[in-house]
Amino acid sequence: MRAESSAIDRTGIAVTGVEPPASVPPRGPVPADRRSGTLQAALGVTAFSLTFPATAWGLEGFGPWSLVTVRCVLAAVLAGGCLLALRIPRPARRHLAGLAVVAAGVVLGFPLLTTLALRTSTTAHAAVVVGLLPLTTALFSALRTGARPSRTFWVAACAGAAAVIAFTVQQSGGALTGADAYLFGALLICAAGYTEGGRLARVMPGWQVIGWALVLCLPLSVPGALLALSYEPVHLTAHSVTGLLWVAVGSQFLGLVVWYRGMASIGIPKASQLQLAQPLLTLVWSVLLLGERLTPAAPLTAAAVLVCIALTQRARG
Repeated sequence: MRAESSAIDRTGIAVTGVEPPASVPPRGPVPADRRSGTLQAALGVTAFSLTFPATAWGLEGFGPWSLVTVRCVLAAVLAGGCLLALRIPRPARRHLAGLAVVAAGVVLGFPLLTTLALRTSTTAHAAVVVGLLPLTTALFSALRTGARPSRTFWVAACAGAAAVIAFTVQQSGGALTGADAYLFGALLICAAGYTEGGRLARVMPGWQVIGWALVLCLPLSVPGALLALSYEPVHLTAHSVTGLLWVAVGSQFLGLVVWYRGMASIGIPKASQLQLAQPLLTLVWSVLLLGERLTPAAPLTAAAVLVCIALTQRARG
């Protein structure tokens, strides 16, 4: 298969088919592109913030293995249909290893481990994972891509992560549960998937990154779904169907599309810090959708997190 050449377009995302002259370095994103990238990453965070409440709804009618495998199949069918309709060529062989990391971490690993954790954990406690994810993603990015954010960036990122962790642990009463092993495992593999996906989104459109990762999982997700559905009882309700559709279409595909585009435009470390707001958004949705109650610490934590986000976005990498 012929490797496609690439060039950077005005949005900072690589497009195929054009190779720039060797003497002209690719242009970095302009301020308007950074604003667009920040907006897209923020939309991705908003979509992700609904994942835990939607998963809780889905577990009302599906078993954990059924919910994860069926959501992967539905998202893969949607992504594969888009790839076929637009006649997108297969990714180059050199990108397959990176796509496999995205598939293992973002498509299968994180959804499975967090779904297993949510059987016994509240959404507030599970938000600990999301609170640590920005810092872990930045660490993976530094190791994988050689990114070296400034000291101010790291101080603000650590402070924001600490604030979110303290808040979510307080929300769960400070008790650690057996679900923590699932949550911390999900944290590590998702950070690896985010980092690799953000890197690939610089050489192919973000929606193709997650699209091909979903398609690569079909040989596992289809037989897995058939097996899980044969063993786990299914009770279709409005909540369970809505939860399944959201995690499949919103979280697993559309949210990741805008998220990877945002990371490609503004960089993996800065985009990852926008996720500091995700646990707080998740708690808001948990109140509205699941009837959970927030403590008075919520607005104080929100203010601290917003300050940290502002600092990380202004810090020079």
